[in-house]
Order: sequence, then structure tokens, then C-alpha cells
Amino acid sequence: MKFAVVTLGCDKNTVDSERYVAELRAHGGEPVEALVEAELIVVNTCGFIDAAKKESLDAIIEAAQRKGDGACQTVVAVGCMVERHKAEMQAALPEVDLFLGASETDRLAVELHARGLIGDPETLHPGVRLYTGDTPWVRYLKLSEGCDHGCAFCAIPLMRGRHRSFALDDIVREAQLLEMQGAREVNLVAQDLAHYGRDRRDGVRLPEVLRALVRETSIPWIRNMYLYSAGITPQLLEVIANEPRIVRYLDMPIQHASDAVLERMRRPERQKSIRERVARFRDAVPGVAIRTTCIVGFPGETDADFVQLLDFLTELEFERVGIFSYSPQEGTRAAQMADDVPDGVKRERMERVQELQRHITAGRYESRIGARAPLLVTHAPAEGRLSGGRLPWQADDIDGLTWLNREVPTGFMTEVEVVEVVDDYDFRANLLGVTSKCAPREVYRDGRALPVMPSSVGSYGR
Repeated sequence: MKFAVVTLGCDKNTVDSERYVAELRAHGGEPVEALVEAELIVVNTCGFIDAAKKESLDAIIEAAQRKGDGACQTVVAVGCMVERHKAEMQAALPEVDLFLGASETDRLAVELHARGLIGDPETLHPGVRLYTGDTPWVRYLKLSEGCDHGCAFCAIPLMRGRHRSFALDDIVREAQLLEMQGAREVNLVAQDLAHYGRDRRDGVRLPEVLRALVRETSIPWIRNMYLYSAGITPQLLEVIANEPRIVRYLDMPIQHASDAVLERMRRPERQKSIRERVARFRDAVPGVAIRTTCIVGFPGETDADFVQLLDFLTELEFERVGIFSYSPQEGTRAAQMADDVPDGVKRERMERVQELQRHITAGRYESRIGARAPLLVTHAPAEGRLSGGRLPWQADDIDGLTWLNREVPTGFMTEVEVVEVVDDYDFRANLLGVTSKCAPREVYRDGRALPVMPSSVGSYGR
């Protein structure tokens, strides 16, 4: 059976979808990218906020419509939104053949096999993931699942359950597989990376994971994403400062800067501790880029609270800030609070943060001009531009791009000199040379074996 997997939501969903692809492939399925060709469509849903739920429903409805218009015979909805709203979705969407929540997705192949839609399984090694996109050099690796923090606004524990750390050996083995498939950058993800290992008895924590990945793989870039400031320990700082393959980048969500709002949010940090840990990180890891996220319009947020947030962002000068407008999520503690900030005020506050951060980012980026740094080429020439890629302080899909003055094959890593900031969040850079290995051109897609992929060494563009 030809199948397609539609992935919505966060990078953790991307990891799950790649596992579904591997599992279905091991049962004889054939992955296709065009939905019109798919006989089976699996929609991996997101239920984080209302906009994500709407996007998930739209994707399910589109897939269901193809049952009458194209080759599609079966539609399956899986993931976080299904975990929270399965009964309602089953009642509202009878054209969907199977619903599996995030806690049930290990049953996907079993259920499809029982319906005669896929063949008998072949041997599939645990942790095998197959990539079906066009940028195999950028991949994501989950260190844990679920969350124990209990933030008042967040429904993740309701969808993903309690925090569970994966075994170090399994993490390393999966990273080695990603490297065989051509990964040049591996982004480590979890609800909070620093929480890794607290539920295990082997004493392994995030610093040990980073050391093991450096020791047991040759992946050039290992990037930490989603790490609470409370997890910034001396041991972690030492590893990041001394291991050049661990990218000097941190995605550290603070959500707000008013202690009163942080307390109502049930966040573990306060303004003083955030300030101290950011300063400690910048002192220990010179040149680090720190990105954060904030929520405006949380219940009870006053004008004074909002001014504190603006002042704090001005003081700390994060490289980038993702800003969200609060919306109540069913089942969370915050949903029981009065949503007392008018929508118009939320929009105004969000726009003010965006405008402030645009100027802060411009200043931070101007300080990068003249820097020499490695660059991963991710974009082929298009629309009047030459090749593009990302510098260490630019994370995949969220921090802009850097455009080169020469054409370089995608998947190469090169040294560049930054010469200009363009379009607020992008850079222009001059090529200094390409000396690293090129990612494999053909992506490994077969879950039955794990061959070492060939690679080549080049000096393109000197």
C-alpha cells in the first residue's frame, strides 16, 4: 500500500512521524509524498493551541475528502489532538477509519495489519526512523517524552503524559542512525532537556548525554533546544564551552518576566534567577545565541506586568523572541481563571513585543558582521538568490537564513565571513571555502538494514 504521513505541530511530532514511516515501510508499505497518490493517509495531529487544532482538523478533512476523489482508501488520525479529543472527533468525523492518541501510536501497525491494509512485519530495529523530505542533513532527536512541570497554561502533560527519559544507549544508537542517513545537524528536543535523567537511577543527565553523542558520533552540529533556565548547571556549561561540536545556542523559554505572572503561570523560575543564569551562560560560553519565548495576555497580566516584560527583554537582549498571545486550553489550571485581558489588548501587546525585539535582534545581528563562522548549506539557488544556509546562531526554521555569494551544494558545511544583515533576520556572507564531507545524496529509506552511507570530501568553491 502506498502511504503518506502528514505531520503537524512540533519537532517531537516530526520524530514520531519518521518512526511511523519506518514501521509502515517494514510492513511492506511504500511512502509517497503526494497525497493524491496515497492509498493510506496518516495525519499526525497537534493539540497545543486552538490554531493548531484547527490546522489538524483541516488536514484530516482534506485527507478524508480524498477517499472519494483519489486513490485514498483509509484515513488515520493520530497524535496529541486525538489523545485529548478522541470521542468528539470520532463522533464528528465518521469518515476517518482509525483514531489513535499519542499514548496509543505503538498500535498503528498492529491495527492496520489487523484490517489487512499492510503486510506481515519484517524485522525492524528499535528507534529506526526514515526521512521522506529533501533535507536529510537536519534532523531531530528526542531525549525524553512528556513533562512534569505542570505550567498552568500548558496542556502537554494531558497529551504526552508524565516525563520519561529514554535510555542513553538508545539515544546514541538513534543518533548514529541519523548520521548514517546523512545528518549534519542533530537538534536535541524534549519539553525540557535539562529534566533528562531525573526519573532514571543510572545517574545519567544531559551533560553525559552530550559527551556520549560527541564521543560516539561524528555529527558536526549538536544543538540544544527547549531547556529551562533552572537546568543551566556548571556541568552543562563546561560541556558546551569545551565541545566545539555542540552548537553555542540555547532555546530557553522564559514565558514572562513579571514574578507575579510567573507565579500564576506556575513557572519554576523568577526574574532574578533567569537574569543570573543568562549571565552565567554568556560568561561561560562566549558568543552564545539565546532564543526565548514569551506569552502576553495571561490572566491577570496588568499594564505594569507587561512593562516589566518589555524592560526585561530590553535588558537581556535575547537574539530572538517568539511571542504568543494567551488562549485558554481546556483541562489546564489557567482555563479555570478568568480570561480577563481583552483580545485587542493581547494583540497590541504582542505587536509591541515584536517591534521591540525587531530592534534588539537588529543590534545583536549587527554585532555579528565581520564574524567568521561555519555554515550548513540547506537551500539551493532560487528566486534570484544564490545558495543559502544557516550559521550556528540560526536554528532550523525559526531564526532566518544566511545567503552566500557563491553556489554550493546543499548538505555541505563551509566557512564564511558575515558581511551584512538583510531583511531584518537574514545575513549575507562571503564563502571562504568548503572542506567538510558532503551529506549522502540518496536518503536511506529501508528499515530492514543499516548500511553505512558513502560520503565524499571536497574543496568546492575555494
